[in-house]
Amino acid sequence: MNKGTELYNKAKKIIPGGNQFLSKRPEMFLPDKWPSYYSKASGCQLWDLNNNKYIDMSIMGIGACSLGYANPEVNNAVKKAIDNGSISTLNSYEEVELAEKLIDLHPYMEMVRFARTGGEANAIAIRIARAVSRKSKVAICGYHGSHDWYLSANLNGKNNLEGLLLSGLDPAGVPKELEGTTLPFHYGKIDELQMLVDKYDDIGVICIEVQRGEKADLPFLNEVRVIANQINAVLIFDEISSGFRLSVGAIYKLYNLEPDMVILGKALGNGFGISAILGKRDVMEAAQDCFISSSYWTERTGFAAALETIRQFEENDVIDYLKMIGEYFRTKLEPVFTKHNIQISGKLTVPIMTYNIENPLLMKTVLTQEMMERGFLSSNIIYFSNKHTKNHIDYFCENMGELLEELNTESLSGLSAKLTGEICHSGFNRLT
Repeated sequence: MNKGTELYNKAKKIIPGGNQFLSKRPEMFLPDKWPSYYSKASGCQLWDLNNNKYIDMSIMGIGACSLGYANPEVNNAVKKAIDNGSISTLNSYEEVELAEKLIDLHPYMEMVRFARTGGEANAIAIRIARAVSRKSKVAICGYHGSHDWYLSANLNGKNNLEGLLLSGLDPAGVPKELEGTTLPFHYGKIDELQMLVDKYDDIGVICIEVQRGEKADLPFLNEVRVIANQINAVLIFDEISSGFRLSVGAIYKLYNLEPDMVILGKALGNGFGISAILGKRDVMEAAQDCFISSSYWTERTGFAAALETIRQFEENDVIDYLKMIGEYFRTKLEPVFTKHNIQISGKLTVPIMTYNIENPLLMKTVLTQEMMERGFLSSNIIYFSNKHTKNHIDYFCENMGELLEELNTESLSGLSAKLTGEICHSGFNRLT
């Protein structure tokens, strides 16, 4: 048993759920075999507690590190901020610089508030939007975090959020009085949103992910804008996941769309805690009527990291590089994958692999297990960084191609025989 597994077994006894983030649970990758913890991470490589080195061809900090792990310039900016005092009685001047920079980058946006995480930023945006619209119901399309306002969608049916990202999200602990305040609809299905609008006259907020796995559906997104205008609802684009993938900042800029608010996080700080809520002035001014306040939203390191991250994106053409690597990956892997019933979808810079067999989780687990033995942390999704190179892709392609030829990917019994542990999870499950 590796040291990471031993430590994780201990963690499950003293940390409910084992860790702080569902997407990093070992059960999501390779139960009882995944390294679980790292001792060092640099570029697109990391070392586990047994000092095994891996190339990360998976979630890269769940999309937080587009500039690679431990980016020297970002780290130096943060170290300088720490040396000069990460927090004090006075405010960090960097928050004003970052607000100005984000406004410059984003059409229609005129004011900014900051937080540390994507879930916090979503909750803040919803509160501001409700204050503006003076209506309590929120129509949602996408994944928007773990706060009560979002999980309340499952109070009148545990599967309401299933088609939006995760299955099995139990609203335990969410006040039952919130039932009916958050109303889900599916991406691309404008008729579902129209049905909600026809049924409820107090929808004051529409919160939507512009693009996750599939290509942006521009007719759909434009129709959402039209409906928001018709019912005087605040339109929020949640770009926590999509920001800094195809554009410096939010993706909506590429499509000439006009939201009322935009939320950024994840890659904004390249691994340091920072998120941003941007909005039109007449919307954001309502924040002054809300109580939105926290000590550590003023902490300096996130602002410093974000400013340096944006500088590198702009000066080093990071987006062009990520697109090049994404295109190279598809060119190299698509013929290999197609032969074995694996489809590549998702954004060019965040490819998603779909296993077109009867038990896709079995295949995902076996591939993860076997590629780990070859020195890769792999999954069915890859967040590329500018530290991934063509050599990394070539090496991955060589090993994946050899592995797929060894496996009979169409034989469930053959895959099952190869598996040395349990099949990975696909959603939220109680662990103990």
